[in-house]
This record gives sequence, C-alpha cells and structure tokens, in this order.
Amino acid sequence: MNVHATQTPAALARAAQAFEATTLSQLLAPMFDTVDSAHGAFGGGEGEAAWRPMLVDAIAKQIAAHGGLGLAGPVLRQMMQMQEDK
Repeated sequence: MNVHATQTPAALARAAQAFEATTLSQLLAPMFDTVDSAHGAFGGGEGEAAWRPMLVDAIAKQIAAHGGLGLAGPVLRQMMQMQEDK
C-alpha cells in the first residue's frame, strides 16, 4: 500500500477497526493462557494450542466489530487528521 496515497473514509475506518481488533487480541491472549484446557472438552494438547491464537483473534474481531473498547473512533479521527495535513 502506498502510504502517501489518500485513503477513502471507508478504508480508514476498516484500518482503525483492524487496529482495535489487533489491540484487543493482544489484551485477550494472556487471559486465554491462564485457562487449564487439559481438563476441558477437547483435552488440550498441541492441536488446541495451535488453534488458540486464531480463536483469540476471531473473538477480538467480533468485539471490535460490535463497539469494542472505543479505540477505533479516536484512531480514525487521528488518521483522517493526518491525511488532511498532507
């Protein structure tokens, strides 16, 4: 992507929401690390450990898509301001 190109408001909104989802994923990951999955329905193991980051990312994307923590709005405003200042 050309960082000097002007992005549409919709593209900026998607980027801000993706940023919030990534931030949420980073916040949620340690919480999932504390779950004792060995006694769960799937019994833990390497397979569950391999899929856990994808589950955390999916949960974070859903949270961000439904309002999230409110990070996307300020990030979007700052991105639009930076674009206007070019």
